[in-house]
Amino acid sequence: MPSYVETCEKAVRAAGQVLLDWFGRVSVREKGQADLVTEADQAAQEVVRQTVLAAFPEHAVVGEEDGPAEIAARPRAEFRWIVDPLDGTTNYVHRVPCFSVSLALERRGRLLLGAVYDPLRDECFLAEARRGASLNGHEIHTSGVTTLRNALAAVGLPAVVRPDCVELRVLLEAVQVCQSIRRTGSAALNLAYLAAGRFDVVWSLSTKLWDVAAGVLLIQEAGGEVISPDGGDVVPDTGRVLAAANRPLLEELQTLMRRAGV
Repeated sequence: MPSYVETCEKAVRAAGQVLLDWFGRVSVREKGQADLVTEADQAAQEVVRQTVLAAFPEHAVVGEEDGPAEIAARPRAEFRWIVDPLDGTTNYVHRVPCFSVSLALERRGRLLLGAVYDPLRDECFLAEARRGASLNGHEIHTSGVTTLRNALAAVGLPAVVRPDCVELRVLLEAVQVCQSIRRTGSAALNLAYLAAGRFDVVWSLSTKLWDVAAGVLLIQEAGGEVISPDGGDVVPDTGRVLAAANRPLLEELQTLMRRAGV
């Protein structure tokens, strides 16, 4: 039987190839305001589903392109694969080269495995519980930055930004203290880049399970810190995370969040 790791990497790479095949020639529709979907999203998710279930037919696969009713009606399996087949759809539609495939495996709610794959750069970030994190087979670690004034931060904003949304309050606080801030448009890549030491802090307050499940494990296995905005253990199903390269940086990020009213 194929290993979980082998199946995970095979699935994200196959989905990434689908995204490359469709790149620049998709048609687009809106699932909701400023929430786009393409044929590539759906085709990539189907490739992941087929790859996983061919190896582990008793497992469940849940993804961004599944409807809420479909997810609710599906029986909960011991093993669940969580897929975002195209994280960064708006970038993809506009041919901006910043998007990824994200896939995680959990058993009874505990993350076992996570992968984020950037098909344009052929970068596969992979983490196994208690076995570390890697990028294309090379071990990765979070950065040694310990203060926000030296930190490169990645911010997540909702698809529709309202004048009174909490993310804007956080952003206004952060631009005053962080060395610099990026909004990439791909939550999964933000988290993977933190795990690899490229970003130092990341926060996502309006993302979903499939956006963050793989990235949470990547950061934890790379030596970083991930919590929920309320300060407790991160719950990937909520999609809300605060992440930092280390504990001192996380504590400073928490202070910033409190000033912003989070």
